[in-house]
Amino acid sequence: MKKETKHDRANIVNNSLFYIYKYIDSPINLDELAKLNSVSKYHFHRIFKEETGKTLFETITSIRLQKAANLLIVNQYSTISEIITKCGFSSHSSFIKAFKKRFNYTPKEWRNGGYKEYSKEILKEYPKVTQFENLEPEIKPCESIYCAYIRHKGYDLSIKKTWQRLNALSYELELNNSRQIALQHDNPTITPLKEASYVACIEVPKDFKAISTLEIPKCLCAVFHLKGEYGDVLNLMRYAYHFWLPTSGYESKTMPSYSIYKSNHFLNSDGKIDLEFYLPISVAY
Repeated sequence: MKKETKHDRANIVNNSLFYIYKYIDSPINLDELAKLNSVSKYHFHRIFKEETGKTLFETITSIRLQKAANLLIVNQYSTISEIITKCGFSSHSSFIKAFKKRFNYTPKEWRNGGYKEYSKEILKEYPKVTQFENLEPEIKPCESIYCAYIRHKGYDLSIKKTWQRLNALSYELELNNSRQIALQHDNPTITPLKEASYVACIEVPKDFKAISTLEIPKCLCAVFHLKGEYGDVLNLMRYAYHFWLPTSGYESKTMPSYSIYKSNHFLNSDGKIDLEFYLPISVAY
């Protein structure tokens, strides 16, 4: 496969996934994504399935269900019907059926504690399980950030290779001292680590075009500061979603959380982390 062809196919998938995550609360169909990428519906469908291993419908449904599963836990002030709408499901009955098939619980059972049983097996995958107590974030509005990025499936030490590649690109493109940012689309307590969606990013100028780009939108965030080592980010996310959020007076948004590294443990020889974890929120009322 030619380098240009491979790059074009990656761009089609990246553009489409970014669009899906951004507009997850709205109807999304094959026509609009094919148009977005300036290709035919047939061509888009074939490339998307070959590159991701899933059909467009399977991908959208999976993302909607993951978002809904998280919101059912953390957004205590929202009704199940409101969460269904926020995640883009048009039918209450089809959502309940799909949710139970995916998580083995009805949405009501899940919200009432079923997720705790579900997460027990996933926690066994963690490098270590650390408890955070009484960790309070700073609540502040955060400006948008324009990024170049490489997607990575799974949360494990293989992320190091993705960061090394992105770091090498940064050097070749003379993007000196660019902030390193990680997007975390999934709650890792309810998503198996091998399936978690991770995006390694570097901040770039708005006119940057060399590789795929995205914009992290401005948003109100709860910002947690973390110093630690590999595995601590997972535990911080678990604390933020499952312990801090439900009693905070805030609710989570469908947009992903992200981390801005001061010291990136995937690139440092000592494996130490120093970062700020940004959790997009809205005031519950």
